[in-house]
Amino acid sequence: MSTVDHRKRGRPRNFNPAKAGSIQALDRGLALLRLISEADGLTLTDLAQRSGLAPSTVHRLLFTLETHRFVMHDEERGLWLIGVDAFKTGMTFLRNRRLAGMGREVMRQLMEQTGETINLGIEDNGEVVFISQIESHNTLRAFFRAGSRSLMHASGVGKALLAGLPEARVKQILYAKGLQRFTEKTRVDPAELFAELAESRERGWAIDDEERTPGMRCIAAPIYNELGETIAAVSISGPTVRLTSQRLGEFGPLIMRAADQITSSIGGATPHRDA
Repeated sequence: MSTVDHRKRGRPRNFNPAKAGSIQALDRGLALLRLISEADGLTLTDLAQRSGLAPSTVHRLLFTLETHRFVMHDEERGLWLIGVDAFKTGMTFLRNRRLAGMGREVMRQLMEQTGETINLGIEDNGEVVFISQIESHNTLRAFFRAGSRSLMHASGVGKALLAGLPEARVKQILYAKGLQRFTEKTRVDPAELFAELAESRERGWAIDDEERTPGMRCIAAPIYNELGETIAAVSISGPTVRLTSQRLGEFGPLIMRAADQITSSIGGATPHRDA
């Protein structure tokens, strides 16, 4: 008879949470961040007193946090404040949660309007991560499990995201991830891909024409943050027998309007487009 091992995967056999060690400097740095976030600016003396650490230790930790822009020092008032990168890190959590929730009604309406599966995806470490989906009622339909990942160059959502990134970042992603060929239609020539991204940017939406999976097409449009930066994309995916070349042209404006609605719902700003 076998016994069941209830240990969590990824932990050593003798792992005991009660006795687990921690990295002291990291613990202390996070504690300082918490103290600063709870107040409207604190001096070095205040932080030393509240944390129970020596001023010299606090200063070293603050210097490291400042280097990574997680805290900033107001020279005029002598106060330590939360930095821009701490804010951006926190906003990423809120943005993704809000995107998945607030975009859902727009996605549901779009699915009813088009009859096809609607996906919402973001970029993470040079790949597309699908964070939400409204499935088509059709038996033959596209399906991407929430949390699943895909290479950007062979994805409608991926190309909509790439089209909004600086060229240097796109090159960095393509160098790191490569241009894997999935089908005969996959873009594996960087020059061709860059030309298509420029066209997508001009048009307002991107297309995956059987580039990841034979017999499946996708059309996607970007979602923007409050600075007009591309942070996500929403797509219509379906089989080529229904998502014909003609329907791609019809669905383009629909997916772009849906993306703009989601942008507006999260307080984003859609860049000006020529009429």
